[in-house]
Order: sequence, then C-alpha cells, then structure tokens
Amino acid sequence: MTSRQAATLQARYVEQAASDLDENRRRQRELAEKIAVLKQEEALLADILRLAEQYEGFADASRLPEQLSDEPAGAARARTATRGTAARGGAKSRGSAKGTAKSTAKAKGTAKAGAKDTSHRPLLGDLLADLLAGHDEPRQAQELRDELLVKHPDRNPTPQVVRNTLESLVAKGRIRRHKQQRSVMYTLDDTHAAVPGGEG
Repeated sequence: MTSRQAATLQARYVEQAASDLDENRRRQRELAEKIAVLKQEEALLADILRLAEQYEGFADASRLPEQLSDEPAGAARARTATRGTAARGGAKSRGSAKGTAKSTAKAKGTAKAGAKDTSHRPLLGDLLADLLAGHDEPRQAQELRDELLVKHPDRNPTPQVVRNTLESLVAKGRIRRHKQQRSVMYTLDDTHAAVPGGEG
C-alpha cells in the first residue's frame, strides 16, 4: 500500500468517525428531549395520583365535588389509559415521544368529556333519596347501591362513596339512620318525602 493510499484510507476513517460522532450527538439530543417529555408526563401523573389519594381519604362526601365522589366510567377508563401510557413510555424511551404525548392528550380529552357528562347528571344524593322514596321499609347502603347499579348502569360509585353520601344526607336531615342489630339502615325523612329533590 502506497503512502497516498494510506492517506486516503485514513481520511475516509476520519470522515466516517466524524460522521458517526455527529450522528451520536444528534441521537443524544433526541433522547434528551424525549426524556424531558417523559419526565413532564410522570410529574403530571404523580399529581393526578396524589389528588386521587387525597380525595379517597375524605370521610365527608358532602365536601367532595360530585364527579369525584361518583366517577363516570369514561373518566376511570381515561385515567387507566393515562397510566398505561406512562408505563409504555418508559419502555419506549428510544421510540417516538410524539406518539406518547398524543396518547396522553387523547386520554385527557376523554377525561374532560367524562367530566362534562357528569355535570348534566343528577347528584348521587338525589338518586339515593329517590330510591329510598320507593321503599316503605328501611334499606341498607349495599342494597341501595345494588339497586342504583341496576337502575343507573352509567353510575358506579364505590360502597364507601354510597355510605358517605347517605351519611351526608342524614346530616342534612333528608334521610334517617336506623340501627337494627348490627346493621345500619336508612329511610327517607317524612318531612322531605313531599319534596323529591330536597336540598342539593
């Protein structure tokens, strides 16, 4: 190999190394941007989870916004989808951050749609009072929840939310609490029976 060939070969290697270095730097920048996006999404999800845990601990359902105490199925699905997006985002840190951001935005849109639906629905307390109005005998919270799920399949409050809401209605004087042996039962207060909505 002549010195000229050696010089040409060396120049090619230097050029290739420079090209590879540029490509590596470009990819590093891309990955740094994707990591920044994922960190923002993680912070947002952590805030959402913190808020959810904070509201789960409320003992007085009357202080909760209605859509939080009786979450629509759409919002629950959106929250699950948002969590799934975050989990997949970590595994796809080398993939497209744009796709992850779009999924998160779509989930947020679904959650907003669920919240809009809730604003036009009757309050959980009013539905439970209406169910009690249809019974002469005292009813347990679980029985009322089961009846609610049958008559209003779009509503799916937890047993604890139903109990909290019933206790809130007791505090407002709209219904009465009765203890029968070890069970707690509820009936509609006679003074509110004539006013279907009672207090909101």
